[in-house]
Order: sequence, then structure tokens, then C-alpha cells
Amino acid sequence: MRSRLRTHFLRPLRRTLGRVTDRPAAQQPDWPDAAVVAEVVSELRTLPPLVFAGECDALKERLGAVARGEAFLLQGGDCAETFAASTADGIRNTIKTLLQMAVVLTYGARVPVVKVGRIAGQFAKPRSSGMETRDGVSLPSYRGDAVNGFDFTPESRIPDPRRLLRVYNTSAATLNLVRAFTQGGLADLRQVHAWNQGFVRGNGAHQRYEAMARDIDRALAFMHACGVDPEAFRTVDFYSSHEALLLDYERALTRTDSRTGLPYDTSAHLVWVGERTRDLDGAHIEFAAGISNPVAVKLGPTTTPDEALALIERLNPLREPGRLTFVSRMGSTKVRDALPALVDKVTASGALVGWVCDPMHGNTFEAPDGRKTRRFDDVIDEVLGFFEVHRALGTHPGGLHMELTGDDVTECLGGSGGIGESDLPIRYQTACDPRLNHQQSLELAFLVAEMLASRSDQEPRNVVDGPR
Repeated sequence: MRSRLRTHFLRPLRRTLGRVTDRPAAQQPDWPDAAVVAEVVSELRTLPPLVFAGECDALKERLGAVARGEAFLLQGGDCAETFAASTADGIRNTIKTLLQMAVVLTYGARVPVVKVGRIAGQFAKPRSSGMETRDGVSLPSYRGDAVNGFDFTPESRIPDPRRLLRVYNTSAATLNLVRAFTQGGLADLRQVHAWNQGFVRGNGAHQRYEAMARDIDRALAFMHACGVDPEAFRTVDFYSSHEALLLDYERALTRTDSRTGLPYDTSAHLVWVGERTRDLDGAHIEFAAGISNPVAVKLGPTTTPDEALALIERLNPLREPGRLTFVSRMGSTKVRDALPALVDKVTASGALVGWVCDPMHGNTFEAPDGRKTRRFDDVIDEVLGFFEVHRALGTHPGGLHMELTGDDVTECLGGSGGIGESDLPIRYQTACDPRLNHQQSLELAFLVAEMLASRSDQEPRNVVDGPR
């Protein structure tokens, strides 16, 4: 397989990236000075990679297990990272939340959980309009800290390509912390479980999860009594991801792997193409087709089976396991109608892809005060619909793609905390879309673990010996 891939992908890197510039590129900033862009891109090309090709290959192998039904993907983090919020405390809280969720999901699914953060690169966002108007004043839309500032002033909203260098530096610092946290005491399985016990006991509404928490506790106690203490109990493998939106940045960080001669986007282990940029003839799909990382594509409710099959042909013509993941983002009212035809047609084609649910983006609406929000119940219902579709088709619900934070924000309505519309202003801190807070994220993990555990075709698997 490796030699076939090398034959397929190996070509002068300059030619590969050059073709991207010949395609229409949606959602790109209107940089005011092309000379400054060229200067920034030139500097980015001299900087070390943020991730390594071997790490990307390891993730691809694990995503192959997801596609085969032998693992479950948990991908989560900020809607849009900001420079100001990329602090040690903020990063730790996000990692802690994902690790807590992963333990619960591992127990429910009885397969390894692959942990991927929307982190260390998610600094840009597509927008529905290029301009934002307030009180009769129109300015360029905020496109993320990678492009311009959040403050609604003419100076702040001017796109500045120099911000891409800060994206690189902030991402590098974030990855250093992530590696320290996940290879140190923060990731210890017993510590993570103790946090989950505190979550269950701290709120009467969480009593329904006590039985699962007790079962996990007994399993850990049994293994400890037997002298079982593998390295996998103390460290985890954690991967980075973001939307490959700003092609100037992604192309500048694409490197040729010295082992194979294949091109890798070294800005992240996994990159995805969004619903707004997945045009088959567009620059984003062309870029994704030319790199060797595992890639994902967001599929909304208007996606046709033929479009899904065409994406497979473009992005994974050799049917490499783990190369391509489809992330459905349908909305709770549409997932049961829109998803079955896609899964059925792709499965019938013989292509092996990972199917992952993003229950966030299709459930956004505007609250009376103008803030974007989501209902926790809608998020859960879309996940439930996703599971129902796969159960009916006999396929594997491969994972979750979540916008969440480890902080106690008030951005999404509902959950056991009972956040209402009047609570939104209390701690509404997102720079773009609303995120689940720490408590809502853990509640979702327990609910999904119950769904996984109740699947009639679930068979016991050994999750101790597998990678965490």
C-alpha cells in the first residue's frame, strides 16, 4: 500500500501546491497588501513543522480502526480559538474535559477512543457574509484572529496577514502544553475518573450516571488489585486538527516528508474541509487531495450521494483506510431524512470511510437578544438520530465532532444546569459560535455512552491493551 501511495502522490511539491492557486478559493481574506502576504508566507515556509508526518500516519491508522468499527473518534474544542484565550488554564481545561469524556465513552463503546482536539490552529472561521452591519455602520466581518480583530472598529477589522505568524507561534506553544499535559499526570486514568466521580456526585440531576461511574470504579479497582498498571493508564495520544480554511497558511506549512517524499500539511495532524468550501472544483478540495494527512469533509443536509462518492474519488482514490472521514452536520430535524441515503450509497460502493456526527452546526439559532445559541436537547437529538440511522443500516457510528470548552460559559441552552435565554449574557464568551460548557460536555458524554452501551450488536472488547 505504501509504495502504491508513494507512486500516486509523489510529484514535485511545487506543482502540487501550484494547482491550488488555479482553482477558485472560497472564504479567503481580502488581504490589502499582496507584498506583505508574500513576505509572511515566505517566512512561514522557513519555520519548523508543528507536527510530524509519522504522527499523522499514526492517526490515520487509528482512524482506519474507526472506519472499521474498531474505535470511536472524539474530536472537540473551540469554535474559534483566540490569542487571548490560548492560556495554560484554558488549554488545560479543554484537554481535561476531552479526557473526561473519553473515559466515559471508552467504557460505553468498549473500544478505544481516538482523541483529537480542535486546537492549535482553529483560528479562522468561514462567514456567511463578508460584511457585518451594526447601527448602520458596515465593516468587514470578523474571520477569526488569524485574519482580523474582534472589536467592531475600522482598524481592528482590516485583514492583516502578519497575524498568520502569531497563529503559528501560538499553535506551537499550545502543542507544547498539550504534549506536556497528555504525557504527564493530567492524563492519568485514575485521576480523570476521579474528576468524573466528582461531576456525578456534585449534582442531583446526574444520579442516573452513578451506576456507570461505579462500574468504571470497580473495573479500575480490579485491575489495580491484579497489579495491572500499563503505561496507557498514565499517558494518552492526543492529536490536533483544524479547518484547512486559509490556504496561504496551509500551503506555507506543507512539507515533503523525508521518509517517503510525500507532502504533508504540518500545521495539524488532521485537517478538514468545511461545508462552505467543499466544492469539488475548488481550491480547498484540490489542496486536501494533494496532502497525505488524514482529512475530513463536513457534509450538510443538501449533500447528495453522488457528491459524497465524488469526494471519495478525489480524496481517497486508493481507498486507504483512515484517509477520509465524513462529518455529518445535518441538524436534529434533518439528520434522520438526509443521512441514510449518504451512508447507504457510500457503503454499497465498498468505500470505507469514518462516519462522525457534528451535532452543533446544524442546530444554531439566534436568541431574542441577538446572540447565537444552541439547545442542548437538539444537540442530543441529532446524536440520537445519527445512531438510529447507523443502527438501521448496520453501519458504525464512528464518533463525535463537538464545539466545546472546559470553562463554565453560558452559550448553549439547557442541560442539567438549566441555562435559559436570560442566562446567556452572564458568561457568553465565544468569539464566534456557541459552545457546550464543561458540565454540558460531560453530560453529553454520559448520554452517548449509554447509547453506545445499548447497541444490540455491541460485543465486549479489550480496551486496556489498546492505545489511549
